Amino acid sequence: MLLELEDVTKSYATGEGRLEVLRGVNLALGEGESVALTGESGSGKSTLLHLAGALDRPDSGRIAVGGREISGLADAELAQVRRETVGLVFQQFNLIPSLDVAANLAFQARIAGRHDANWMQRLAERLGLDKLMSRYPEQLSGGQQQRVAIGRALAARPRLILADEPTGNLDEATGDAVLDLMLSLQGETGAALLMVTHSARLAARLGSRLHLQGGRIT
Repeated sequence: MLLELEDVTKSYATGEGRLEVLRGVNLALGEGESVALTGESGSGKSTLLHLAGALDRPDSGRIAVGGREISGLADAELAQVRRETVGLVFQQFNLIPSLDVAANLAFQARIAGRHDANWMQRLAERLGLDKLMSRYPEQLSGGQQQRVAIGRALAARPRLILADEPTGNLDEATGDAVLDLMLSLQGETGAALLMVTHSARLAARLGSRLHLQGGRIT
């Protein structure tokens, strides 16, 4: 299994006391699998993704990424897991404004020590970015920026791809095209994909679907 969550809980302090977001989540994701995670706004989908991506810590339970239990790791070790195993795609793109497309694409792979010029060129061509490599994020459309974000996540050949509403800011046609590319490249690399989405239509295109409700997977 590339991702395992066992009885994971997470809560946050509020002015009215503790808010329980996840109440014993169990999830397993294997190599080559693609899973859509759906649920109402505020149901904890992004929280779950942040925990799976070693961006946050659970209150209790077990999380393993790539066969390595991460729940009790130090911050430096969690950063290593993110560099070496996980590719993250966010709805807001999170590109670095001062870097051109080529440098944004290569950023994660260089940090992971796995920059491959040939793979980078193939990614750029598959994503339709090969003629845009010297442009900066502000010079790109929303769809182009999202393709850069996907390319950056895939550049280091991660074993696990976590995508949080990756087409949420795009029109339907562009979103469909971006998802086509993500699924194609995910299949090509053999990575596992967990994608948060509000769209039942997009969720149906992935291998399976899980629903988060009341802090639990249903």
